[in-house]
Amino acid sequence: MKKLMCAEAKQIDLVDYLASLGHRPQKVRNQDYWYLSPLREEKTPSFKVNRQLNVWYDHGTGKGGDLIDFGTLYFGCSVSDLLDRLSHHQPAPSLSLHPPTHASRQHSGPASFAGERKDASGSRIVILDARPLAEPSLLEYLQKRCIPLEIATRFCKEVDFLLYGEKRTVIGFRNNAGGYELRSGNFKGSSSPKDVTFIDNHAGEITVFEGFFSFLSFQTINNNQQDTVSNCLILNSLSFFEKSRPLMEQHGKVHLVLDRDAAGIHHTQKTLQWDRDKYQDRSDFYHGHKDLNEWLVHHHHSQKEPQRLRRRP
Repeated sequence: MKKLMCAEAKQIDLVDYLASLGHRPQKVRNQDYWYLSPLREEKTPSFKVNRQLNVWYDHGTGKGGDLIDFGTLYFGCSVSDLLDRLSHHQPAPSLSLHPPTHASRQHSGPASFAGERKDASGSRIVILDARPLAEPSLLEYLQKRCIPLEIATRFCKEVDFLLYGEKRTVIGFRNNAGGYELRSGNFKGSSSPKDVTFIDNHAGEITVFEGFFSFLSFQTINNNQQDTVSNCLILNSLSFFEKSRPLMEQHGKVHLVLDRDAAGIHHTQKTLQWDRDKYQDRSDFYHGHKDLNEWLVHHHHSQKEPQRLRRRP
């Protein structure tokens, strides 16, 4: 089977391709197709595809681009791996091709994704202020997700940011590059630069989390338990998984607390192929739940004391 080239892959119709992945538009306005973002969780569709230009833009993260940009983020893979995937999909009649458009040509002005202008920083989210958590609605949100304020304040800030002229206040979790993962009851996004968060406790083992609420849940379950101390790596996106392998390999044991969805399970299984002795799948602890926080919320009102997430010897 002939492998697709990048130029050919970029001509695959994005709407058809998203449909092949199980994503359907929530609304359609002329050439604009609006989706619940395939790249993150949300309740209001903010992921737009302009079918005429065959490009996408995610308003929650300020990221956008063509099918190559989307596919590498969605699968957390390299361009070469994505082209292999697309080559196997190509015979499917649902993946129609777009003729080249004028919008795909190089130009000197600011990049335009799905009809949205991107500023020079690569993100429309502008951080205004960061301070200790105090906003009542955010404290209520933490309580709903069963994260004690004492733990949240150790790792998170209350962050004001500007998005398309609108000021919002959310919970912010800082990454190694100075950007923030941003969450509230009605918002999920991130500011640039996007990166992992590594917490160095000078331990010989590391526990790897997909998102920071799983990390906060881990801290909640194991609060004040000294034998659970390890270094912690919060990926903030599975797209950083492969890039984080050298850091993980520096540790004697790597405990994986990834989501129990298709992407999380895929990445967990991949590490077991790397080294089954070094990498340990810990997701059996929250079997039947999407992630560790969902398990914590589900068991919060149980009269039984939550069992500790013990590491295997």
